Amino acid sequence: MPATAQVTSDPVRIEQSVRTLASDLFEGRAPGTRGEDRTIGYLVARFQALGLEPGGPAGQWVQKVPLVHTRLGRPRTLRFDGPAGAMPAEQAKDIYVSTIRPDDSARIAAAPLVFVGYGVTAPERKWDDFKGADLKGKVAVFLVNDPDFAAAKGEPVAGTFGGRTMTYYGRWTYKFEEAARRGAIGALIIHDTAGAGYGWNVVVSSGGENYDIVREPSRLTSLALQGWVAGDTAEQLFSAAGLDLAKLRVAARQPSFRPVTLDRLSFTADVPVSHEQVDSYNVLARIPGTERPGEAVMFGAHWDAYGAGKPDAEGRIYRAGANDDALGIAALFEIARNLKAAPAPKRTVMFAAWTAEERGLLGSEYYATHPVVPMAKTVANLTVDILQTAGRAKDVVLVGAGQNSLEEDMARVAAAQRRRITPESLPERGLFYRADHFSFAKQGVPTLLSMGIAGASDLEQGGTTAGQAWIDAYTGHCYHQACDAWSSDWNLGGAVQDINLIGTIGAELANSTVWPEWKAGSEFKAIRDKNRPAG
Repeated sequence: MPATAQVTSDPVRIEQSVRTLASDLFEGRAPGTRGEDRTIGYLVARFQALGLEPGGPAGQWVQKVPLVHTRLGRPRTLRFDGPAGAMPAEQAKDIYVSTIRPDDSARIAAAPLVFVGYGVTAPERKWDDFKGADLKGKVAVFLVNDPDFAAAKGEPVAGTFGGRTMTYYGRWTYKFEEAARRGAIGALIIHDTAGAGYGWNVVVSSGGENYDIVREPSRLTSLALQGWVAGDTAEQLFSAAGLDLAKLRVAARQPSFRPVTLDRLSFTADVPVSHEQVDSYNVLARIPGTERPGEAVMFGAHWDAYGAGKPDAEGRIYRAGANDDALGIAALFEIARNLKAAPAPKRTVMFAAWTAEERGLLGSEYYATHPVVPMAKTVANLTVDILQTAGRAKDVVLVGAGQNSLEEDMARVAAAQRRRITPESLPERGLFYRADHFSFAKQGVPTLLSMGIAGASDLEQGGTTAGQAWIDAYTGHCYHQACDAWSSDWNLGGAVQDINLIGTIGAELANSTVWPEWKAGSEFKAIRDKNRPAG
């Protein structure tokens, strides 16, 4: 596919955009707050100034996303009970729970706990952890990641779920959904940093808040509380029930595994919940196509971050997501500026700034089920979510290798930049399932994600050692924290490379008749094949 437009982004403009969005004026950009109001106004004004048209429903700049916002109060009761008596559980220390039910309180009364291994039902892989177990009124306890995550070579399960590469079955969202489908009243995932891909500090960063799309009563989850239990706390609980968690971890890697009740152990909770319905907004802009305006190439990034929290060591309260994802929004502005200055594209180009990504990809999920451009006519979704800020790189990290043909486009455009493709070094983190593009993949739209934490970049200065040091510093200290702030130490050389790359791929698609394809074996191929556009 010949290049038709080369995107050339400006680091000065990028810096200005990030510094503005991450400033205290926007109060951490939490959905449903004054910070959102200011953010939406700013985004619309920027797209207008770039000469774009409204891309939302009925010619509007925005798409309303009705959300329910919950926050747990101080627990009246939060404990486990075992043979030796009560075992109080401290929120954010021993366990971390939240709710997405719009109830005044979250109550669980002496519910039995059932260990369900990895909690996977995958007929296509001949795997079922539940074996018909009745979870109604019970608390399901899960291991994080996939059944083969910790498998040694030679174990029967090894490779069944992609080895170190996480599948959707390994995601916490799947496990909560599966527990609810089976009528559980609560769900707890045993945390371990390697399996989750992040530390306990990230788990607790939401501070007892949660969001969901407003749903009909019949579609509400059965889970009164959902969340995580700290690894050491889990070991104590299993020991109190006369069980060895380490041995059960091994047993859970066997196809013959059956759920195990934690005998004489129960969970009780009585927690006040404040809840409100808030209208949040996706911001949508477009450059209309001249020849095939009904077909769209979409660029996306999320505008939301985590709002106000407890002061950090420097007294900062706003978790403003300078990199995650103000930098992604800045990338959209730069790509839009380039494409607007070029001859009008043949296909429509959409730019989406999503709400509530940090709360479960909710803004993009809502759009994907209420699209302005039908999913069958959406050529591709190209998402920017976190870029490395340590300088120019000799490579570009590919997330989700083997999924679709866009990775060949990435390799070709990267080669023109004198860079090579490096597969993500941490596929066990399941990043392919953790950004807004996934909402489109589930609808069969081929996707490409640019994410700087997917693997150590081979930096021109310092190589992969320096690239890994940047990841360790960012994910270990600043991911979802107040220190994800603009810094004069940022070197945007690598970010510029990645923005130019993904922008150029989108520009090519917008000026071609090519439809990217899912590869054989991708779980999304059948959806696209079923809804394949004609012509």
